Amino acid sequence: MSKLHLLWTTGEKEVAMKVIFPYLINSKANGWWDEINLIIWGPSARLTAGDQEIHSQLQDIMDSGITVEACQACSDAYRVTEKLIDLGITVRYMGGSFSEYLNSEAKVITF
Repeated sequence: MSKLHLLWTTGEKEVAMKVIFPYLINSKANGWWDEINLIIWGPSARLTAGDQEIHSQLQDIMDSGITVEACQACSDAYRVTEKLIDLGITVRYMGGSFSEYLNSEAKVITF
């Protein structure tokens, strides 16, 4: 089974809207990966919490079956944890889980 974890760290909206989100949606629609997981980490947490267009795109991504999770240490640092939870994003401490992802057979892409 092919699994992709996409680590989204940039706070640049253009990267999310023009690169990350289209790749995720097309990956799911075309069956390029059996499972896809988007990880919100760092400045992307602040961007996610404060931008309605990002909210809409993330809802489409989640509705397509892609899992979305966020690093709680990052969201706590930006004071956006509750907002991410309200958006339906799984928020948890990610250090151990991300290390497991790196040590697994899954592929990891970072933006």
